[in-house]
Amino acid sequence: MQSMNNKFVYTISFIIIIFILGFNSIDSELLTSFKNNGNDDSSKVYALKLPELIDFCGEQSPLDAPDIRERLDRELLVNTYWQSNMMLLLKRSNKWFPLIESILKEEGVPEDFKFLAVIESGLENVRSPKGAKGFWQLMPGTAKEYGLEVNNNVDERYHIEKSTRVACKYLLKAKERFGTWTLAAASYNRGMLGIDRLLKKQLVDDYYDLLLNKETSRYIFRILAVKEIMSNPIRYGYIFEESDLYRFIPTKKIGIDIPIINIAEFAKKYDINYKLLKLHNPWLIQNHLNNNSRKYYEIAIPETGYY
Repeated sequence: MQSMNNKFVYTISFIIIIFILGFNSIDSELLTSFKNNGNDDSSKVYALKLPELIDFCGEQSPLDAPDIRERLDRELLVNTYWQSNMMLLLKRSNKWFPLIESILKEEGVPEDFKFLAVIESGLENVRSPKGAKGFWQLMPGTAKEYGLEVNNNVDERYHIEKSTRVACKYLLKAKERFGTWTLAAASYNRGMLGIDRLLKKQLVDDYYDLLLNKETSRYIFRILAVKEIMSNPIRYGYIFEESDLYRFIPTKKIGIDIPIINIAEFAKKYDINYKLLKLHNPWLIQNHLNNNSRKYYEIAIPETGYY
């Protein structure tokens, strides 16, 4: 009954808008989110046709196995029909993928791993309940092991360039250990020791043959799903223009090897404010930089004319 009442209200509201503004203005400018392509009913939910072939870093997924098909189908459905989230990912990818892709290439890691960052963080500097941080969701111990500074003043897990290189180092090490990029990616979720124990216990050498916990069982398929959708957005119903996408703001780097007493005052020297400096340098945790050791840092300052 409540649903019928809501539909009645929406219908009456729509008619009133049409009456007030006229059909032409609505058709060209207004209510674009209500438009449908062709005669399809936007309230219908369609089953998805799985791709005939799908791979991660050139390693084919065995889609002839029924459990593999079901696991891929689940992630395709979840990510396709969570429309607002996927549209945000598509918009953010335009901003961040070029930088991530360039670093992956420099480090010798396949480009498909950019989709691992997507499922880990949604391409945002987020923090997990377990304490993982940044685009690559690095734990403090792993970050420090691979050379990042992590303390109450500086947390380089929030430094997109440095954290991406650390993720690459981990993945290269995992690839050398397990022999495939798929197992290397799975170990990013479960840990190298965890994957190694499971392979030995179950007497297999392939991710798709492992019986895993729920999270790691879904992990590779989540990557495959976002890769498939983000590589073929129109096929999955995502319509946008180039102007709709988010843009990377170019910056210049200011090298320093001394403390910053007050970051807000430091920002003013470069004709920006505290907010903008922190947006482009999220690894600076506080309103000052201790740097008693005289370590060399580079502060990113947005180029003129973008704000």
